Amino acid sequence: MLTAARRRHRAAAALLAGALTAVLLTACSSDGGGGGGSKSDPTPEEVFAAAKKTLDETSGVNLTLSTDDLPDGVTGVEKAEGVGTHAPAFEGSITVVLSGQAFQVPVVAVDAKVYVQLPLTTGYQDIDPAEYGAPDPAKLMSTDAGFSSLLPATTEVEKGESVRGGADNKEILTEYTGKVPGDVMKNVIPTAAGEFDATYTINDDDELRSAELTGVFYQDSKPMTYTVTFEDYGTTKDITAP
Repeated sequence: MLTAARRRHRAAAALLAGALTAVLLTACSSDGGGGGGSKSDPTPEEVFAAAKKTLDETSGVNLTLSTDDLPDGVTGVEKAEGVGTHAPAFEGSITVVLSGQAFQVPVVAVDAKVYVQLPLTTGYQDIDPAEYGAPDPAKLMSTDAGFSSLLPATTEVEKGESVRGGADNKEILTEYTGKVPGDVMKNVIPTAAGEFDATYTINDDDELRSAELTGVFYQDSKPMTYTVTFEDYGTTKDITAP
C-alpha cells in the first residue's frame, strides 16, 4: 500500500509530465504542425512587390547598366554608372557608342533635363538623350516607369536557387526568371521592342540587387543583354544642375 508521501510524489510527477506535454504540443502547433516551418515562403509576386517597395522608398542607390554585346552599327548606351535618387536625379557617366566608337561623358540629369560634358569641351550642355539612343537617366529611378516598374509587369515567373553572396557572403541572394513585355521595357530604353527575358537577383532584405535583361533594345538589331546592378541602398546625394 502506497504511503501518503509516495502518493504525493506520484501526483507531482504526473502534473509535471502533463505540463511538459502541453508545452510541447503548443510549440508544435506554433510551428505549423512540426514540419512546415513557422510560415509559408512568400510567393514570387510577394517578393517582387516587397523589392519594388524597397527600391521605390530608398533615398538612392549606386546604379550601373552595362552590356558586352551592343550590336554593330547601333547608336546606343554601352554603359552607365552613377548615383540615382528619387528627386528624381542621376549623376555619373554614360558611355555611348556612335559610328562604332565609344565615348564616355559625365552626365547630370535633374529637373527633367539631361546635361552632358561632350568630348573636347569644357562645360556641360543640355541634350535630348533620345538622339543617342539613351533614356533620361533620372527616370531609371521612377516608381512607375523605371527599373522597379519591371517587377510587377514580369510574367511566367520562376524561382531559382538561393545562394550566399554580397559583402563577406552575408546576404542570401535568390534568382527569379520571367518575361517582360516590350511596352513596359520601352519606359526604360525607349527603342526597346518585343518581349524580354529577365533574370532578377533579390536579397533577403527585399533589395533588388541585379537585373539581367535580354531582347531587342534597338530597332532592326539583334537581341542583346543589359545587366543592371543596384548597390548601397540608402545612398543620399544632393544633385543639382551644373
